[in-house]
Amino acid sequence: MLTLGPLAFAAPWLLVALGALPVLVWLLRVTPPAARRQSFPAIRLLRDMPVVEETPSRTPWWLLVLRIVAAALIVLGLSRPIWGPGAAVSGSGPLLIVIDDGWAAAADWPSRMASAGAALEAAGREGRRVALLATAASETGEAPRVNGLMPAEEARARLAALRPKSWAPDHAAALAALAAFRALAPGPFAAHYVADGVDHAPGGFAALAAALGEGGALTLARAEAPVARMLMLPRAEADRLTLRVTQLPVSGASTAAVLARTGDGRTLARAEIAIPAGERAGEAVLELPVEIRNQVVRLDLEPGAGAAGVLLLDERFRRRPVGLLASTETQADVPLIGDLYYLDRALAPYAEIRRGTLDALLARQLAVLVLADRDLSDAREREAVAKWVREGGTLIRFAGPRMAENPDPLLPVPLRAGERQLGGAMTWERAQPLAPFPDGSPFAGLVVPAEILVERQVLAEPSAQLSARSWARLADGTPLVTFETRGAGRVVLFHVTAQAEWSNLPLSGLFVDMLRRLVALSAGVAGNEGASMLAPLESLDGFGRLGPAPPAAAAIAANQVEGAAPSPRQPPGWYGAPGQADDGAAYRRALNLSAGLAAPTPAGAAPATASSVSIGGVAADRDLGPWLLAAALLLFAIDMLVSLGLRGLLLRPALRVALLGMLLATPALAQGQAPGEASPSLATRLAYVLTGDATVDETVRQGLTGLSDFVNRRSATALAEPLAVVPGQDELAFFPLIYWTILPDAPTPSPAAVAALNGFMRNGGIILFDTRDEGSGEGFSPGARAALRRVTRELSVPPLAVVADDHVLRRAFYLLQDLPGRFTGGQVWVARDGDRANDSVSPVIVGGHDWAAAWAVDARGANPHAVIPGGARQRILAYRFGMNLVIYALTGNYKGDQVHVPAILERLGN
Repeated sequence: MLTLGPLAFAAPWLLVALGALPVLVWLLRVTPPAARRQSFPAIRLLRDMPVVEETPSRTPWWLLVLRIVAAALIVLGLSRPIWGPGAAVSGSGPLLIVIDDGWAAAADWPSRMASAGAALEAAGREGRRVALLATAASETGEAPRVNGLMPAEEARARLAALRPKSWAPDHAAALAALAAFRALAPGPFAAHYVADGVDHAPGGFAALAAALGEGGALTLARAEAPVARMLMLPRAEADRLTLRVTQLPVSGASTAAVLARTGDGRTLARAEIAIPAGERAGEAVLELPVEIRNQVVRLDLEPGAGAAGVLLLDERFRRRPVGLLASTETQADVPLIGDLYYLDRALAPYAEIRRGTLDALLARQLAVLVLADRDLSDAREREAVAKWVREGGTLIRFAGPRMAENPDPLLPVPLRAGERQLGGAMTWERAQPLAPFPDGSPFAGLVVPAEILVERQVLAEPSAQLSARSWARLADGTPLVTFETRGAGRVVLFHVTAQAEWSNLPLSGLFVDMLRRLVALSAGVAGNEGASMLAPLESLDGFGRLGPAPPAAAAIAANQVEGAAPSPRQPPGWYGAPGQADDGAAYRRALNLSAGLAAPTPAGAAPATASSVSIGGVAADRDLGPWLLAAALLLFAIDMLVSLGLRGLLLRPALRVALLGMLLATPALAQGQAPGEASPSLATRLAYVLTGDATVDETVRQGLTGLSDFVNRRSATALAEPLAVVPGQDELAFFPLIYWTILPDAPTPSPAAVAALNGFMRNGGIILFDTRDEGSGEGFSPGARAALRRVTRELSVPPLAVVADDHVLRRAFYLLQDLPGRFTGGQVWVARDGDRANDSVSPVIVGGHDWAAAWAVDARGANPHAVIPGGARQRILAYRFGMNLVIYALTGNYKGDQVHVPAILERLGN
């Protein structure tokens, strides 16, 4: 390959033909003489006329130059000129492309693929053979190996098939694979190593880089400032989760955001972690109401860090085993009067109930221990329970005659001897109702029924701390529930019995709600102890998406999950016994990537002989050959017209000028008109409303482009490139569908825009409003719903209803049950069926699934936005909904007939 500055020639030997241009100068000088117009008189007057034969001595110079330029353009076009080819592959011999495809490569994987692809293209232009080496083990458990030498075209498909893994690279195994490759191909070779910048094993990177440098020229491609982040296991405390992020040290301060999500992908909270300059870790506290916190199943690091930025939270953070213990176990379950009768029925639907002796209960991991009038006068028992509380346990005690007579020290407040009786025959005091719960109480917000009355209670000794330690009071101000924090745990006391002897509280639903909140307030514990085998249920891929476990995944013992290092045999994800519920994290164990790995450390220095390049921003080269050949053909066409004109064969001079002008103007128009400037009346196009946010507008443009391509490939529809519109300024009548992303700061449309939009909907157009905050995207765009109301206040929006199961949108092309986009789980709204305007075609569709991000395709053909909760199936369904949407916009209710009835009946039957 010949390189001349930013211009290169992949077939430079063809440039030798430029030396033959002087020969063309001589050949092209011959031009037939031009015909001369002569008015002929009678034949007899011409017979004595002398015959003059004229031949021009040479071709006009400008025509000769035209022909020489056309010939030169053909030679240059066939020599495969390339503009901006990038750096050539250094060294000699075949090219070995080495890629770190472990967990640390997921964050900037497209840039890594672009760097490897540029090296592959350069090798292909030079005719060099290529081999590939991925340093992480494959999903089948196969160790890294070098794919045999192959042409660049064949290697391109193998390179595109690579994906980051959810485990670390094995540099030692890659070094062994390199040694085997050099034994089979002992000659010199060039290496292009796309490294992730992390030393996954001490000295592993340095050893592999040194071996590559010994084989020939080595090019090391790394990020300028690699930021390999890892979300570590949080510390579960009684009322919070302490989040921690580790990363490679960077010079400046940085921040990371963590999203708390439910099992169905809904975002419940977001916490930002600040990492000071030069530090490798940062912490933040995630505080949520206990009911919401126990719904969190997954933590995601933003921006996407792949599997290293995902934490699955299992029963260690959510499970709440509760131990029940009464003073006398023989009568504890007697109906209506047993000490544990009401407690067991209140807690059994929501917690794991454990029974037994005190020693047996404390021998197992326990979240809550409930003692119903069970005294702890024995010093050994009292110390064992106190130690368990200090380590994080929650002790809930109920009063009774035994506690009233002999209170022990393991209580939140000192008690007076005896109990206080209310409403009896021997007292003037009436039975007391409950007072409203204070704001700082975990019971805040619960409605107190007026019929709940307390007739007897144990009284606390007055003290300065009594008010602060009271979670519930009677109407007269005396404490009903008190607490005290001891170490990492709590002691909670109900000043009444656990059965209906002292009050009717255990007979009410409030009793159940109070116990549920106390159990939810406790710290979770690990479960599935022992060596029982847990099979892989779902696994995380390198990008942090849950999916089926890889073929090599195997079962793991429950007591080894917490510290297991991820590998093809034990990839990160959910493990459990077959048949357990898929939607309950309390029945599964999570193997997380960060649990079995140390904090990332930067890789060592590269060999002195290696050349370094930065990944990211690799510009695509431009092949100039087709353009030069097209220009040559254009010049030959001009030459033909000029030659015909010189010979007098064109019909009229005016026509000659017109044809020449059209020929010159056509390519100029074709090249000068940008895609966004194309006339919308010349082709069917989708449109989107400009929001003013360049990032959002580009995402929507990419999304509609990807959807148009999907529709064109699967139907007879021919959609052109989408166009951006501004209502009130651009004509909307040319578009069947307009996509409008609603931002929280979206302005109110002007009167001209309102008139244009109303006219568009009145004449059959459809507007899709997307708030990007529904279902699994809840909280992604706060304020968008209020902005939607503001934007549509003056629009003629008909009454809306949720898309029915038999709506045309669900069966216009594909039969769909869900209408997902980047997010899923929310509701989609259309005009109700009773509205007969526009033949019952809904002029508006309202949702928040961020469909454009799911449809988006970037310049390299990749999907830049991950779908949440994820999976290829969700993206396919998003495209299918887009297909139905376009067909609905183009055909209306044409698909509302009985064409799909047989298929629908068959599906319902199955």
